Amino acid sequence: MTRRSPAWHVATVVESRPETTTARRIELEVPTWPGNDAGAHVDVRLTAPDGYQASRSYSLASSGAGTRLVLAVDEVPEGEVSPFLVHDLRAGDQIEVHGPLGAFFIWHPSDDPSPVQLIAGGSGVVPLFAMASAHAASDDPAPFRLLYSVRSPQDVFFADEVSALADDRFRLDTVYTRRIPPAWPEPPGRLTPERLRHAVFSPLERPRIYVCGPTPFVEAVAGWLVDAGHDPVRVRTERFGGA
Repeated sequence: MTRRSPAWHVATVVESRPETTTARRIELEVPTWPGNDAGAHVDVRLTAPDGYQASRSYSLASSGAGTRLVLAVDEVPEGEVSPFLVHDLRAGDQIEVHGPLGAFFIWHPSDDPSPVQLIAGGSGVVPLFAMASAHAASDDPAPFRLLYSVRSPQDVFFADEVSALADDRFRLDTVYTRRIPPAWPEPPGRLTPERLRHAVFSPLERPRIYVCGPTPFVEAVAGWLVDAGHDPVRVRTERFGGA
């Protein structure tokens, strides 16, 4: 996809529906949008009647050509932007989006056969889901894995879509930190260096690695990967915290 310079665009809400117990999936139509790079993000700007503006960055769950954008916004109760997006935004409303942004944290189909490891914490799965979807829609030969650390089954983003991606090119490993589904083979617990090593590609395979989630999660995982022998140059990280 040919990238164009980021710009502000007017977006119209096409659909808004619950994604998890605290998050909402928002689909936007943006006639001037240049297309979705897997892993990109946008700035969302809200303007109050008195002219006050607030903006926050959100990853895109969408990938590929077209003028539709999909966001999955997890509410930060004390935030300025996410509570409005989760509770008040309705179909037909208009907001402003700035992008596409984030050239460093992008995945494109290529001839590189080395595997791709995705590691997500909570809502950090959003841009990684876009990458996995783009991979599934392509002829890219690289095997993909997603290691997803999440609190409970009720907090999983894109549960049905991610499960549907599973095939001989894509493997999903889920770590539930608080509550597990019925008959789940492992007790709940946080991701550890040992669990990480067993779930990701070996350093000998030289995987390309993308890690996204809360800052403490991302910093811990990146450190564990390097300690396990992964090349830090091949580990790309993105942290979130916008409210």
